Amino acid sequence: MDRADREEDTGNRADGVMDRHAPSRTTKKERRHKRGTMAESAGTEGRGIRITLEEVAGAVGDFGTIFPILLGVAIVCPDVNISHFFLFLAAWFIIAGFYYRLPIPIEPMKAIGAIVIAEGLSGGEIVASGIVVGALFLLLGLVGGMTWIGKRIPRSVIRGVQAGLALLLLKTSLGYILADALFAAFSIGIILLFFVASQRARVPDISALLVLLIGLAAGIAAQGMPPFRLMPLPALIIPSPTDFIAGTWDLVLPQIPLTLANAILATSLLTYDLFPKKGVDPDRLSRTIGAMNLVSTPLGGFPMCHGAGGLAAMYRFGARTGGANIVAGLFILIFAVAFAPPEVLTLIPLGVFGALLVFVALELGKHSAKTESYLVTGTVAVLTLAVGLTVAFIIGMVLAYALQWRVNRQQSGS
Repeated sequence: MDRADREEDTGNRADGVMDRHAPSRTTKKERRHKRGTMAESAGTEGRGIRITLEEVAGAVGDFGTIFPILLGVAIVCPDVNISHFFLFLAAWFIIAGFYYRLPIPIEPMKAIGAIVIAEGLSGGEIVASGIVVGALFLLLGLVGGMTWIGKRIPRSVIRGVQAGLALLLLKTSLGYILADALFAAFSIGIILLFFVASQRARVPDISALLVLLIGLAAGIAAQGMPPFRLMPLPALIIPSPTDFIAGTWDLVLPQIPLTLANAILATSLLTYDLFPKKGVDPDRLSRTIGAMNLVSTPLGGFPMCHGAGGLAAMYRFGARTGGANIVAGLFILIFAVAFAPPEVLTLIPLGVFGALLVFVALELGKHSAKTESYLVTGTVAVLTLAVGLTVAFIIGMVLAYALQWRVNRQQSGS
């Protein structure tokens, strides 16, 4: 939820408190309408599963970052199957809808996705990273360690990781944009148009989905329809020891702070803001992240998590129950079937892919400015391009704690 939404929500709750203590000036008709609205709200929170037009609109609220990341990974990694990415993502959307009975989003892990796209790592390293991440967060959720660890990672470091990922994606996108400048400019124009519209009105930002569909239509018009093929059954993938070492160093370490801060702690806090009677505990979110990665990634799924931004987007456009998750899962299942033929990826113009990477970079970058230390955030972001995200994260942690130690020493001295 952005600042404006939080302020509006706070204002609404303050108005409610004032109404209870102020003399009643409402008419009988207004009081009946207010009671009806409260009953409808309570009923919505109690039922847990609804399929309405509002839930359908909210279902696509988080599609913006899903497709660019998964498509990008599939394009640079020929040894992965994007239909399996979509299959397991759809399955866990539906499972989360029934389990939480709230619009809890399922998203590809952004740090892992961005690094794979930028550096072209192997499918084995992706699977290994998912297994390690899954085991780690399942264990943390079982022992109740989420809040304790989350407080040990400074927010300025997390913002630096986000900024560094944004720079990596922008750097990678340039090659695709220059190779197909016309289609890239057209696609970026659509993305910016929806971005502005979504900030000014209740318009779902489906620009990434729209750009993808336009690109596929253009590819079919130029190359013809690819042959229909059934999706291959998922098979067990066993990473090598080298994959586990590289996956942990290159992918897991940079992903941990984002998952802790955004996918778990911020998402949990937002559920209590939006659904006070059905808020989700951080350790519970950690356990589902662990379970879905341990189950899915060894069978070809991409590492997944929850996300506060996705929850805010789904809620803003009408999602109130787990029904939105079920609808989203069914939508994504369609893409799992459609992308079963590997030739489908070749239909997407390079300019479209470059524009989609810009979209994800902007989503990550806009959050990185909300930091308490621009020095730490900027250092992590710049070092990400120079020496890699893992080393940048470690240096950022040292710098943040050193600055905090200096502040504490000055305060104790005065």
